[in-house]
Amino acid sequence: MNRINPRKLLHSKWTAVTPQQKQRHFMVIKLIRADTEEIIACELEAVINNQVYIINWQELKNSACWLMGWH
Repeated sequence: MNRINPRKLLHSKWTAVTPQQKQRHFMVIKLIRADTEEIIACELEAVINNQVYIINWQELKNSACWLMGWH
């Protein structure tokens, strides 16, 4: 399990363990917050083609799917 500090999540770099459509390296470009300012999701941008995906930020804790940094 990856340990994540939500305050340092913005602009962090991630590697997908199982690449999809040759997209493996991502950067968090935006945090999506609830009305209570709690982070509920984040936007990941693929480095190879700049495609953007929105995921629940808690999914990044799963080390079977995501690795911190670019590997």
